[in-house]
This record gives sequence, C-alpha cells and structure tokens, in this order.
Amino acid sequence: MVWRQWGLGLGLLIGAGVATQGRINGELGARLQDGVAAAVVSFGTGFAVLAVAVLLSSRLRTGLREVRGAVAARELRPFQLLGGLCGAMFVASQSLTVAAIGVAAFTVAAVTGQLLSSLLVDRLGVGPGGRTPVTPARIAGAALAVVAVLAAGSGGSGSKTIDTSDWLAGVPAPLLLALPAVAGFGLAWQQAWNGRIGTSGSPFAATVINFAVGLVGLLIVEALVLFAVGPPAEFPREPWLYLGGVIGVVFIAAGVLVVRWLGVLLMGLSTVAGQLSASLALDWMLPTGAELSAVKIAGCVLTLIAVVVAARSATPEDSRTTT
Repeated sequence: MVWRQWGLGLGLLIGAGVATQGRINGELGARLQDGVAAAVVSFGTGFAVLAVAVLLSSRLRTGLREVRGAVAARELRPFQLLGGLCGAMFVASQSLTVAAIGVAAFTVAAVTGQLLSSLLVDRLGVGPGGRTPVTPARIAGAALAVVAVLAAGSGGSGSKTIDTSDWLAGVPAPLLLALPAVAGFGLAWQQAWNGRIGTSGSPFAATVINFAVGLVGLLIVEALVLFAVGPPAEFPREPWLYLGGVIGVVFIAAGVLVVRWLGVLLMGLSTVAGQLSASLALDWMLPTGAELSAVKIAGCVLTLIAVVVAARSATPEDSRTTT
C-alpha cells in the first residue's frame, strides 16, 4: 500500500514533467520552424547527460551489461528495446503541435490514446507486472478520465494563431490532434517495455536505451526533413529551451519504477492527473491561445476522481498472473 501511494505521487510529478517538457519542446519547435529538429535537440541533450553519467559510473555500465545478458539469454526480446521510438514520436508531436494547439489540447489528445492503450497493455501482460484483469471499475476509471480530459479541452478554444512547422501550416486543428493521440497510444507500450528493461538491468539502463533508440530514429527522420526543406535558419539563445531532454531523463527513469508498483493503466491515470493539472497551469500563466475556463478546471477535478476510482479498484484481489 505504501509503494502504491509513493507510485501515485511520483506519477503526478511525472505528468507535470511531461506537460512542462511539452511546453518547452513546443516553443523550440515553433522557433526553429522544425518540430523534428526540436525533438532531436531534446533527445540529444538528454542522451548527452546520460552518456556522461555512464562514463563516470561503473555501476551504471553494469546495468547495461545486465540488459545485454538478458537479451542474449532471451529473457528480453530485441523488440522490447524499442520503446524509445514511441517516446521519440511523442516528443516530436510535442514539438510539432503544442505551440499551435496549446498544452491542454495536446494533453486531451495524448492521454486519450494513452489510457485506451494502457487497458490493452495491462490486459496482454506486456509490462513487468504481468497481466492485470480489466475489471469494470478499471474501465470506469479510464472512461471517466477520457471524459474529463475531453471536457477540459473543450472549454475555450482561443483565437490566437501561432505558427507551427512550415510543412504543417494550414493543417486543421482536428488533424493536428491526431498526431498526439497516436503518440499517446504508444506511450503505454514504451512504459511497459522500459519496465521490462528496468527489471532485467536497472531503471537507468532502461533510460539510456530509451534515449539512444529514440535519438537514432529521430536522426533518420530529421535527415529526410533536412533534405526536403533545409536546416533551421538559426537556433534560439534562451537556455531554458534546451532543458526538455533533461526533464525527460528524470521522468523516464522514474516511470520505470512507477510502472512496477502500479501497472501501466494506473500509472497512466496518475500521470494524466499531473499532466492535465500542469498543462492547465501553464496555459493560464503562459497562454498560447487556448484560454483557461471553468470547464477545463472541472475536467481536471474529474481526472483526479478517476485516479482514485482506479486506485481503489486495483487491489491485491486483482490477481495478476505472470507471462
């Protein structure tokens, strides 16, 4: 029970970190007029921090060797190392769309995909905790959260137009929302696979592999973007625009622990609560065109209620079976 309480608290903080990272990457993507380049910067800075840590710590290198041994022994499948690609798509969608649609609208789309995917991932036993029964209470918690974020995103669309990447200019908002929705669907798989890696090696090893795989994927895509539209004209000088990767390192590593304690669905619900709360605060303090309203605040409260419903339903009697 104590671990569950700690997990829920960390989940809230992880969600706040995701929202903050989204605002930073969205602003960087708008400044560069290249959302994929902004995602490369985010993953690149995060990976640089991790690489320095690996060079300085033999314990961290041991964790990576344990993961390699687990793959050789077939305790881990090679495809379970690819969660970073899902993370890369999520960060790229932040950089491409947040400046145009706002943090709250981005959150609406992303968490809807994430919550629906979490039910499937838990049911299939993809995460380190094995299969978790999809009980009516768990479905009700997820459904309530989806309703809550939809309500939060519907309250005040704003009228301010903000530029996004040149090659997405003029794309209708409903189509822009599809990108974070698909990226959110991949988040549950990323969390589950990273949890598996963390069990075989360490949370840090999972974080390093996540960033390495995601960075490679983004570099390939950015090479195609550069070939098509050329490089950004200049990079902004504000240091805070380059902190997205460091924030990502923290919440990816924390998520590896939390998914063990809570399972994928309950972790997703707790991070949704933190993400939505922080996104509303960011849209209030640093608006991008999506105004804050009573409906959005009510949606945040409903999301917190959904977390409580799912947490009370995820009791030891929800007997999990290992895969």
